[in-house]
Amino acid sequence: GFLHYMVDNCEFNSSKLNDIEYIYSHYYNKLEYIRFSSSVGKFVGYTEVGIKNAERLNNGPEVITRRAQKERVCFHNVGVFTESALTKS
Repeated sequence: GFLHYMVDNCEFNSSKLNDIEYIYSHYYNKLEYIRFSSSVGKFVGYTEVGIKNAERLNNGPEVITRRAQKERVCFHNVGVFTESALTKS
């Protein structure tokens, strides 16, 4: 069979918003073929199909939606995680 999945990821070393990187990746059979990174600010393709999709997504509303995810998802969840971890340490 074939496996397609997407991963949302927030990488951080502190709870400051400018230190957080939001990454959204698409995988097909364990191969990452396209990624949005808040550091880059756009989609980047890693395969022929990924490159074509990155061009399409960067010219549509999807790129704007992903740019907002860093603040909407990461900043909120990093704050919750950091607070929870600090109270237990």
